[in-house]
Amino acid sequence: MKARFKRSPEHGAHRQCGAAILMAMLTVVLVATLAAGMMWQQWRGVELESAQRTRVQSAWILTGALDWARLILREDARQGGADHLSEPWAVPLESARLSTFLAAERGQALVADENDPDQEAFLSGAMQDLQARLNVTNLVNANQVHAPSRDAFVRLFKHLHLPEAELDALVQGLLQARATSPTSKPSPKASLLPHSVAQLAWLGVSPNTLQALEPFVTLLPVRTPVNLNTAAPEVLVASVAGLDMAQARQWVQSRENKPFDSLIDAEQRLANPQLHLGADLHSIASRFFSVTGQLRMGATVLQERSVLQRDGLNVTTLSRSREVVAVERTPLQ
Repeated sequence: MKARFKRSPEHGAHRQCGAAILMAMLTVVLVATLAAGMMWQQWRGVELESAQRTRVQSAWILTGALDWARLILREDARQGGADHLSEPWAVPLESARLSTFLAAERGQALVADENDPDQEAFLSGAMQDLQARLNVTNLVNANQVHAPSRDAFVRLFKHLHLPEAELDALVQGLLQARATSPTSKPSPKASLLPHSVAQLAWLGVSPNTLQALEPFVTLLPVRTPVNLNTAAPEVLVASVAGLDMAQARQWVQSRENKPFDSLIDAEQRLANPQLHLGADLHSIASRFFSVTGQLRMGATVLQERSVLQRDGLNVTTLSRSREVVAVERTPLQ
């Protein structure tokens, strides 16, 4: 016969104690998991609210900076005369603490406060004359290639050692894009009309060529002459037939001492009777400007670029683009 063994009461008590401990551990793990999830949700909500607040504040600050730039251009128009690099609009705004502007407006001294979020906002900006560059729009006039403007681009491409075949592709792309009207049947080979220098890639311009051209060309809605008071030597060489780099640099040095007040004055300072200027290709004043504003709030750096058109005292905004150029992320992100 098999022997029968009976379990002692102590064995059952130990078993129940172990189950209770296991349930307690599971409960602790569940509570900890729920608490961690709730903390993460709360942290995420705070971060989203902070990001939204920063975005709205940044938008208002950059809009104020743009209005400031428009005011500067309007006041410059009141003064009249030529546009040159010694005027207030050409002076860049170095990175400055935003609270310094507020303190100056209130007539108070700046007192550092680490708990004040405004103390962590820094604003900088600069304005550039877009007519200091060759305008891609000048290449085509009334659905035909404008020969003097194309010659200027040829000289610029040669000076920068860029393939002229890409210039030919650019011109043909512009002709096809401008010839396509909204009422006509679109051609399968026609390209979209670009609205910025970066979009010239649609017309066959390579990224390397675009990078080399970016400081010297622009794309404006209308034909524009080159401002001889603000153009770089490379642009001067391209826009004036027969001008070499040495003469261009001497020309720039001459305008630094005294800006050109007329095309006749600029032509006389060339001291070369074989070089001529034309009112359709050259000027000493400008209508189009670009404004770049950069705002740093905490770990985020936001940059905005705008294009302004000035007609008399009326300064309008043609385009605005905004991007985050730098951000430091926390480990939880």
